[in-house]
Amino acid sequence: MVFQNKVAITTGAASGMGLLFAQNFAALGGQILMCDINAAVLAQKASEINADHNGAAAYAVCDVRDYNAVSDAVQKAVELFGRVDVLVNFAGGAETRMCNHPGVFPDVPIEVYDWGIDVNLRGQLYFDHAVMKQMIKQHSGVIINIGSITGLEGCASEVAYSSSKSGAMYGLTRSVALAGAPHGIRCNCVSPGPVLTRANMADMKTIMGRAAEPQEIIDVVLFVASDKASYLTGENILVDGGRLITRIKE
Repeated sequence: MVFQNKVAITTGAASGMGLLFAQNFAALGGQILMCDINAAVLAQKASEINADHNGAAAYAVCDVRDYNAVSDAVQKAVELFGRVDVLVNFAGGAETRMCNHPGVFPDVPIEVYDWGIDVNLRGQLYFDHAVMKQMIKQHSGVIINIGSITGLEGCASEVAYSSSKSGAMYGLTRSVALAGAPHGIRCNCVSPGPVLTRANMADMKTIMGRAAEPQEIIDVVLFVASDKASYLTGENILVDGGRLITRIKE
């Protein structure tokens, strides 16, 4: 998979799989606009990529809950690189963990769930909407939403996360695929199972007996973003090491 003369935007790019995607995309010849709310770390990570791949990376400080900031980020990519070929929506997180407010569903403040819906679903919709305007002008593009096995399983402790990921995996992805198809735009979702971005992910059961290394998820995302997947659209690709089968057996 080669991304020479291709331009991508990735969210959640200051850490985790968003950062790993940016590093991989640049290494494969592409140019990348890295978006995150963490300005200091984002600038550092973009600089590190440019040290190895001169001019491949730029960044935009962006809260995915703010549509104006999202639109500005897309415009910055166009101004710097001339186009946007790929969008990957990695920004997200489980609301009670990220907001440090665990508890039983009705005892958690509704503002915590608002945060979860806004970041995990609204943020993806915002970026899909903003980037499609540019992709329609180009008559091409690939949009990749990020789901989760939790969107299929449900989760009593992370209700907004589960609900949002389910919405991204099916309603959002299929709708954007339908809207984009007449313009040569593909939209798919990649939904990881447990991934070793945090140590406790190793405790989630899979039939393979382990959690995924982050690179294993990124390799699937890169394939979906590439011309190798040119006939793939409107799909949710579950990369879970067989965890869903395990849950069905239980």
